[in-house]
Order: sequence, then structure tokens, then C-alpha cells
Amino acid sequence: MKNVVMGFLTILVFIYQTPFVQANEENQDFADEATSAILMERDTGEVLYEKNSNEALPPASMTKIMTMLLIMEAIDDGDLSWDEKVRTSERAASMGGSQIFLEPGEEMTVEQMMKGIAIASGNDASVAMAEHLAGSEKEFVRLMNERAKELGLKNTNFVNSNGLPAENHYTSSYDLAIIGKELLHHEKITEFTSVYEDYLREDSDDPFWLVNTNKLVKFYPGVDGLKTGFTRDAMYCLTATANKDGMRMISVVMGAPTPKDRNRQITEMFDYAYSQYKLHNLYEAQDVLGKVRVDKGSNREVDVMIEEPLSILIKKGEDIEGMTEKVTLNKDVKAPIEQGTQLGKIVLENDGKEVTSKNLVASDSIERASLWQLVKRTSSLMFGG
Repeated sequence: MKNVVMGFLTILVFIYQTPFVQANEENQDFADEATSAILMERDTGEVLYEKNSNEALPPASMTKIMTMLLIMEAIDDGDLSWDEKVRTSERAASMGGSQIFLEPGEEMTVEQMMKGIAIASGNDASVAMAEHLAGSEKEFVRLMNERAKELGLKNTNFVNSNGLPAENHYTSSYDLAIIGKELLHHEKITEFTSVYEDYLREDSDDPFWLVNTNKLVKFYPGVDGLKTGFTRDAMYCLTATANKDGMRMISVVMGAPTPKDRNRQITEMFDYAYSQYKLHNLYEAQDVLGKVRVDKGSNREVDVMIEEPLSILIKKGEDIEGMTEKVTLNKDVKAPIEQGTQLGKIVLENDGKEVTSKNLVASDSIERASLWQLVKRTSSLMFGG
């Protein structure tokens, strides 16, 4: 029984000779000609630079990052498929600004609509997808704001799905980085956002050429997303992501005066990140870190795995510091449990302060044991069978 009890609570402590990063360690000034900016490492969420990152500002077409997130989540949940046909309403076709010139009644697949959103920043495609998913854009916007609250965003309020100018439509560079971080969990998204040019209606007499509004996907190695934006109020904006040397960075610039300034400030932040930092991976997603006993379960134990990758961002050339790891597993777990149920937590600490943590979850679903299974177990305990 002592071994069983110990299985409920496991604490593993070991020392990592790695430093951890604190935001803005140096007085950097990359976003000299932007209203707001941020530089974040995706896996750890560490902020390496920020300027007015919590200021609520108009995001223009960067709004579509949340639109794409809801589309990707609907696909993962089985509520939407890539080959599903989407019909364009009169209202969707009437959108101005960037568009793929959808006609009322025209149908495209979800995949084609996503190309129109991710590559060409189609306002018409965004509204068509919003209406298709939620029945109306108004309802879709409600879902956008609900998702923003779930992500803990405090400086975001959406009024539409595409970012066209509207009163009370705002977000911040920090909030956009968090939305982008969540979107990038869906790895397929970069199959769209990384494309520099493509076509829609390619089998028709009038094919439509798509050219990515984010020129960095062609001109900066490793950049594979995410979304540009421009209105007179918002000025030139960009949420960009790059993946190099096993490290994915997210950078946001809002309110730059020209596209050239916007791109320069993004690339300066990426140059800084990749020249000064590296990522130390401790665990991959779904690595098993222990077992938990399940009372009255069809199986007596379930493997507990880490929900997301766990990494530490290391400043190149820094003195090493001690890092402790603690894994705590739940006790008194009763069947049934579903796969993915949180059953513990892993915490990294430095000098007694939490640096980062990740949830530990059940690797499989465990049903309740049948009466016959319970009788057999009782007999085994009583008679040693």
C-alpha cells in the first residue's frame, strides 16, 4: 500500500545548469517608429522586448488571426472540413478593402476561403467563413470575444471578423501575440500563411492571383506567418512568426508609419532573438512523466503525460544558474476519466520562484471497472490469486 500511496504523489527534483530569461534584460529599442510592439518566444511565452504592449489599439486585418483560430479549432473539433463548400452571401460579397472579389452566391471550399484569408487578407472571405460557421457574423464575433476571454486577454474587443474600421474594435500587441501563440498550436496553419503566391479559381477563365501581404515570408529566412494589417487609424501593422534553430518567435508591431518601417522593426527583433538566445527543450508534448492509480477503473493505472512541450529559453553566454523541477501527481482519482483530463502539474523553479509550469494529463480514457473485474481484484487481494 505504501507503493500505491507513493504513486499518487511523485516529486522529482533535479538540477538543470541553465539560466532563465526575464523580459527586457537590456535597454533595447527596436520599435522606434511604432506605437506598440512585442517580441515573444512561442513555447515558453517569454517576452524579450515590449513597448506599450498592453495599449488597446485598432488591429486592422490582424483581427483575422482570431478568425483563423476559430476556423482551425472548428476543423479540429470535427465541426468543419477542408472540402466543405461555403456559399457567399450578399453581405460578405459587399465587403470593401482587401478582398478576393467573391460574388453573391459563389461557392468555395473552406480550404480556398482560408487561402483567401491567410494569403490575400480577404475581408469578403472572412465574413463568408464567419457566417458559415456561426450563422451570422454577429454571432461569430461573440465567439471571438468569448475565446479572447478564455485566453485571458484583457485589452481586446472585436466588433467584426476582418478588421475593417469600427468603433470599439481594439486589441493590443501582447494580446495578438497570445492569439498567435494559440493559433500556432495548429501546425497546418503555416501551410497557408507561409505561401507567398497562389491562385484561386485556377480552373476558370479568370484565375485570381493571390500574393501574400506579408512580404517577409519571402524575404526573411524562417518567417512563415502570420498576418499584416493596415487602416488609416491603425497604420501599418504586422504579427509575424519565424521558426529557426528549433525556436519559434512571435513579433508584433502596431502603428508603424510605412510598410518598410514595419518590416524593418520586425526583422530587427528577430535578428536580436536568434543571435542572443537559444531554446533548451526539456520535454516534448505527450512525454510520459509518471503513473496515477485509478480507483475502480477498468485499468488500475493510467500514464500521465505532459500536455505541451516544456522548454527553457537560454541567453547565450550567460552564467549558469540552478533550476529545480517538481512533478506533482493527483491522488484519489476515481473512474471514469477521459483522455486529456488534468492529473498533475510540472513546475520549473529558480531560487524558489516559479519560472514556468505545464499541465500533466491522462494519456488514455479509463472506464469504470465491471462488477466481474472488481470481484476478481477483491479475490486476488484476499487469496493472493
